[in-house]
Formats: sequence, structure tokens, C-alpha cells
Amino acid sequence: MITLNPNGVYLLDGKTIASEGPLGNDEARENTITYQILRAHDVRSLEGNGRPEAAGDNRGQSPLNAPASKQLKIRFDAMVSHDITYVGIIQTARASGLEKFPLPYAMTNCHNSLCAVGGTINEDDHVFGLSAAKKYGGIYVPANQAVIHQYAREALTACGNMILGSDSHTRYGSLGNMGVGEGGGELVKQLLKNTWDINAPEVVLVWLEGKPRRGIGPHDVAISLVKAVFESGFVKNKVLEFAGPGVASLPIDFRNGIDVMTTETTCLSSIWITDGEVKKYFEMHNRPEAYKELKPGKVAYYDSMVTIDLSKQESMIALPYHPSNAVSIHELQANPEAVLKAIEEDTRKRFGDKVHPDLLSKIRGGKVYADQGIIAGCSGGTYDNLSEAATILRGKSIGNDYFTMSAYPQSTPVYLATTRNHIAEELLEAGVVIKPAFCGPCFGAGDVPSNNGLSIRHTTRNFPNREGSKPGQGQISMVALMDARSIAATAANGGVITAATDIEYTDDHKPYSFDGRIYEKRIYNGYGKADLSVELRYGPNIKDWPVMPAMQENMLLELAAVIHDPVTTTDELIPSGETSSYRSNPLKLSEFALSRRVPEYVGRSKRIQEDDRNRRAGQLTDELRKALAVAGSSAETTSFGSCVFANKPGDGSAREQAASCQKVLGGDANICYEYATKRYRSNCINWGIVPFTIGPDTPFNYEVGDYVFVPGIRQAILGGAEEIEARVISRDGKSTPITLYFKPLTQDERQILADGCLMNYYKNRK
Repeated sequence: MITLNPNGVYLLDGKTIASEGPLGNDEARENTITYQILRAHDVRSLEGNGRPEAAGDNRGQSPLNAPASKQLKIRFDAMVSHDITYVGIIQTARASGLEKFPLPYAMTNCHNSLCAVGGTINEDDHVFGLSAAKKYGGIYVPANQAVIHQYAREALTACGNMILGSDSHTRYGSLGNMGVGEGGGELVKQLLKNTWDINAPEVVLVWLEGKPRRGIGPHDVAISLVKAVFESGFVKNKVLEFAGPGVASLPIDFRNGIDVMTTETTCLSSIWITDGEVKKYFEMHNRPEAYKELKPGKVAYYDSMVTIDLSKQESMIALPYHPSNAVSIHELQANPEAVLKAIEEDTRKRFGDKVHPDLLSKIRGGKVYADQGIIAGCSGGTYDNLSEAATILRGKSIGNDYFTMSAYPQSTPVYLATTRNHIAEELLEAGVVIKPAFCGPCFGAGDVPSNNGLSIRHTTRNFPNREGSKPGQGQISMVALMDARSIAATAANGGVITAATDIEYTDDHKPYSFDGRIYEKRIYNGYGKADLSVELRYGPNIKDWPVMPAMQENMLLELAAVIHDPVTTTDELIPSGETSSYRSNPLKLSEFALSRRVPEYVGRSKRIQEDDRNRRAGQLTDELRKALAVAGSSAETTSFGSCVFANKPGDGSAREQAASCQKVLGGDANICYEYATKRYRSNCINWGIVPFTIGPDTPFNYEVGDYVFVPGIRQAILGGAEEIEARVISRDGKSTPITLYFKPLTQDERQILADGCLMNYYKNRK
């Protein structure tokens, strides 16, 4: 169904795949849709063609004779954030000299919408967001009106444009708009009229053929794609460009559902060819001017290729604890004991004796039973998904036993259409609970299952504890990802996990029709209408960032956490769920850092931070004095901070707090073999954490409490070095050499690290 071709290919006239072409690779790569858009937003390309105007004014038109620059400095057309990121972004930008929003910036309220944790603090953030929109000229989307990415699709996308979001699932390629998810620091740069700096990416052609069968939905295709490419890193930090005859067979909601999940492949961004379906989408949303045809040039070169035969797609299930851990539902049905036993063993390996997983009890009579079904968020709560789910459940019941089911339409216009077209009616009649637009089930703030519960969800992720359980308190529950159609088929079958391809149904609901009047009544659109006289409204939980010192001549690190898991997610670095409510309070939030993976980390980091404060005051602990003696360095020229080692950290969310919490606790560096995503590495840099790596064959058998001494780090960073010789000092005083790498770094990133963080960088240049 999916085949991978690691070799470069040419696409000729948008139709023919060839191994050779009439143009060189670099020249023909410029003819991809990807590079047509990137060059139109690259400040260097524009200036190189005598066109210094802002990239956002070019509407994706590719400048002629664009130089084949290997570094890109991108300005975006619009930005989006939600209510666990925008407060920190605005606070950072305000401290760095923000005057007004220079581009449309939408702040949605779809993550901390429950307002159930910490009293008033969630609603205080919302009030702050509205006041910021009024003061600086932003767009404010009140709670429960829309999830972040659906609002962006409906109101901000345009063919040939680029949108930057402080959420990893910022993906709008199916609408002809490149979306990029990054940490808040990168949004701050755009607010201050600076650029997103990247190396020119490789482009992967995703060639779609055939047409999906009845019962197959976008999550089935997306899960299969993630399974095919994630583990090998086949598309890591590359752009996926979707084309081929199969695109025409997919409705827009189907395309959107695949596209938003490309984040889980670890790709950089995505883009699709556009056609009449996209044109109708923008016309329906009263924005016909946002459409234009996007297609590759006559000769386009791609660095590799993924072929997907949609006609062969099976109904899929992604098992805990990653969207790539997938099998077909039929495979699960054929051998449930072996599959579920492997998950139990993985759970015990991850959490030890803290939890007691019991998935084998879900097998009854040879069949696997789920406890809960959820259809929600930017991937699940689409009109088409809800329409087909309602059709499958029409006249049936989810039952009055342990199985429960909830559905979250992804915006009020979608919710309104489901009520007008009897979709909500049929879901409610079947026993499904319908809830307003909310991202909570995606990150553990809504519909948390019972202990040992198995939840099947059409949401984006099924990482450990992302559903809200707390292993430290003996809790464990697990999420498997499935398409809405198979979730509905399961619900109609008494909770027995069932492939939607195994049932007969015909969806006869009316097609979606957008009604934006509720947006006109409720959304504050202040872009271009900044009023600096407006006072920001603060609540008691909204705190400024603490002072962060600049990098010193030398660096001494103490390992506060050593994690040898194959991958460490941002959910493990800073948990989601109820902790999200404290993201406007850097000190309070930092108390949760690594709390579900290394509970001792916060206490260790605080002790190291206090030791460094005492060092600056001229008071050294015996341990620190001994380490400095072995290092042969002085306390006056050597900083002391904490460090985390992990094999491959940063998979998943774009949330900058995974890095900022380490910095607030005195973290100075991370060491790993590789960073799972560019966005996490960028977050580390923007918060002044040096992103060290070690060679793939370098053993890291050091322990918590060991030191790493990095001499001359400031000069090396500012001088353009890409590696440095360091020493690991064990508690018994033994010293061993280690080579640390820190490439690639732009000159601006080097200065940010030397200054201590992005805020210091801007303060020093006022």
C-alpha cells in the first residue's frame, strides 16, 4: 500500500515519474511547489532579486531567477497560537520591544477551555489574550469557538502562503498553505519583524494513487504513512509535497485529516497540489481570492518519494505508545493476545512496578473490547468524520455498559452544520455525548479514561500519559488511534473493535456548508487596529520571566537526568493535561518538569541552581570546589548548571516550555545523540540551552551526579566552532574526554546562546 523510494526522482509535467530529467537536481528542485513558496517568503531571495518588500505581500509568487541559497530567512503571512502558549509569547515579545503585531496573529482558546484547574487562572489568561489583541492588533477567538487549526483553515489560509503556529500540528498544506509548528521563540522573532532561519530542506514527493474504499478514512491513511516513515527518519525535517491522481479522489476534510498528521512523521512542513475542490472550499468560506492553482513546474526534482495506493488502504489502529506503532484492525483481530501482551510488556518496561497494566482482560471471546471512543480536535472533529460516524450509528446504540463515547465538532460552524443536517441528532440518539470545540482529549485535559482503560480515539497522538493518567500515582490508561468511521463501527458493535470496512453504510447527509455569522458576532478581529493605550489585564498567575544570566567563559554541567529511552517526548519533558494551566507562570510550571519520567529532576536542578547562585556570591560547596579543581578552572569564569542526557529528545509537541522549564531551573545544556525534531532543538537555543550532541558511536555510560566540563565554550560558540573537546568528571574524580558537537548554528543563534536566551539577545540590542 505504501512504498518508499530513497532515490531522487523527477516529476515531468505533473504526471510522469522519471529517474532522470533535462535539468540539474538543484535547478529542478526550485520548480517544486515547496520552493516556489519558500523563495517567495525568503528575505534573501527577495532582496537578491531587487525586491526588498515584505515576503507576506507576495502571495506565494515565486521570484524569477531565485538564487539556490542553502540558507533561508523566512517571513510568514500569519501566525496562530492557543491559550497555553500565547501568554508566554506576548510576555517574551513585550520584554523584547514589541510595538504592535506586524502580521495577522490569531489567539485561540481551545486548550485551557475547561477553566477547572487553579481557580481563575485559565480565564485570566483568556482575558489577557483579549487585552493583548486590542493593544497590539490581534485576532482573539473565544473559548469553544474553534480549535486552533480549524480556525486557521477557515479564516487565515491562502494558496501560496505560509503560517507559523506555536503548536506542532500547524499543517495546512492540503489547502495550498505551508504551515510550520514551532516553539514560542520563533513566533516572537516574527512579531519583532525578524525571520525564521532554516537550511534549505529536502523535498519528498508523496504520490497518491487510487481511491479509498467505503469505510476508509483519513486517519487510516495517516497512520499508515507514519508507520512507514517514522522509525527510519525517512522524511525527518523535510517537506512533504502531495501530488498524483489520487488527490482528486479525496474530499477536502479527508485531505486535511491526512495533512495534519504529517507532523507525526517528523517532517518540517507539507504542501499539496490545489484543484477545484480547494477552490470550492475558499468560495464556501467567502474568501475566493485566497485560491490559486498550485502545481509543480514542468520539470520538478524530489529528493525521495513515497507512493500511497489509496485503494489498498486497510482500517488501521495505532497502538500505545506512538502513532507509528500500527497494525491493521484485521491483524489485531487475528492475534489479539500477542499484540496486547507486547503492549503490557512495553508498559512495564517504561513504568516499572508503579503500574499494573491489564490489557489482556480486554479480550473476551477472542475479541478485543474498548472502553471509550473519542472523535475530537483538529484531526477528528471534521464535518465529514462526524457525518459518516452518525450514519454508521444511525438507529443503533453505544449501549449502557462500560463503553462510552464523546464527539467534539472542531468549530462552531461545523457544530452548527451537524445540528442543521441531523448529524448531531443521530449521534445523540445513539448515546454519543457531543461537546464543544476543545483540544483537551488530545493532551489529557478531557475524557481521561479509567485506570486500565483502553480508549480508541480519532485524535493526533497516543504518547504515554497524554490521555491524562498519572503513573506516579499508580494509574495507567492507554490510547489507540483509529479513524472515526471504525470508532463508530466499534461503538455500534458493543465496544468490540471493528473495522468500518466490514460494515455496509451509505452516508446521505448533506455536504458541509460554512456559516460564519457566529464568528462575526463573537471573534475580535483587531488586525491593523492596534491601540497602545489599552492596558494588558493580568491575573495573579501571569508572571514575568526570571532573569537569565549570560553564558560565561567556561561551563560546568551536572547531569540531573540521564534517560536511555529510544525517544523522549515533549510530554515527558513537561507533562500536558492540568499542568497546562500553569504555563503563564514560569516558576510554577517548572515544578512539573520531567515529573512523570524523572520525578527527582526538579529537586536536583534546584539544588544545582542554588549552588550556582552561591558560586556567584563567592561561596562554593565542597563538591563544586573539587570538580573545579579536577577541571583546572576557576569559579569566577565557570558557570554551573544542570544538564539532561537523553538519546533522542523532543518528539511531539512544539511547546517551548519543554525547554524553558529546564532553563528556569538553571539548565545550561542538553546532550543527546540527535534531537527528535527541529522545533525542540530551536526551543533549546532560544532559551539559552546549548544543544550538544555526541557521535553515534560514543557510549554514554555516565550517571546522574557526574559533571561535564566544557572549557572555552563562549569563545567556541561565538567563534563559529561546531565541536568542542570536553571532559566528564565522575563523582570519584575520574576524568574522561568526550567530544561535543553543536552544529548547525546560525550566527544569530550563536549570539542568542552567548547572551543567555532570546529575550537577553533582544534586550542587548535595544
